[in-house]
Order: sequence, then C-alpha cells, then structure tokens
Amino acid sequence: MKKRGIILFGIVIMIIFGLGVKFYMDEEKLNKEMKQVVYSDEAKEVFEKRLTNLDAKAFTKEGIIQSYEINKESIERNPMGGINVTLIINKDLEWYITYTLGKQNGKLEGGGASISKELTKKLGLKGS
Repeated sequence: MKKRGIILFGIVIMIIFGLGVKFYMDEEKLNKEMKQVVYSDEAKEVFEKRLTNLDAKAFTKEGIIQSYEINKESIERNPMGGINVTLIINKDLEWYITYTLGKQNGKLEGGGASISKELTKKLGLKGS
C-alpha cells in the first residue's frame, strides 16, 4: 500500500512538472512571436508614421524626434489584446512613448499611446 502511494505521488509530481514546463515553453514562444512582430518592417512603418504624426519634421534636422529605439524589456502582451511596447526617443530615457500594437483586418496598426510628460512638453502637446 505504501509503495502504491509513493508511485502515485511520483506520478502527480511528474505531471505538475510537465505542465510547468509546457506553460513555460508556451510563454517563451509567445514572447518570441511578440518580439518578431515588434521588430518587423511592418511595425517600423507603424512607429514611424505615428511619430511623424506627433512631429511633422521627425527624422529631419529640424525635427524634435531624431531617432527611436525599442525598449526590449517593455514588450508584453496587452490583456485587452495586442502588444504593448515602449519606444525611447533620441536615446533619452525621459522621452518615451508606449504604444499598443494590434492587428486590424490582417494589418498591423498602432492603438493607444501614452507619451511621457517630458516629451509631451517638448512637442508642445496638450496635457503637458
């Protein structure tokens, strides 16, 4: 009887361990897929379009926004759908924009955006 209980306990532990590994692997796969989307050419187009909407002269000598980079640690699944990602503007950690990317009719689009207080002031946007 004791031997049977030990075997049963061992099986339960193996099942729990197996499920844990599966959930971990699924999460890793999802993270990899999200990074592929965020670093895609399609996402680059979305980012640059949205940034030029904020600063018409972005990426030119006269523009405030000269460059952007993706904050790798910020990439996460949005609970409402899509992917949250933060862009660091001009390599200044106080100048950032957080976007929600999502698919609409098979096309990647930018959803909501949150602009840092410092960048809002610099761009002369309302809410500063």
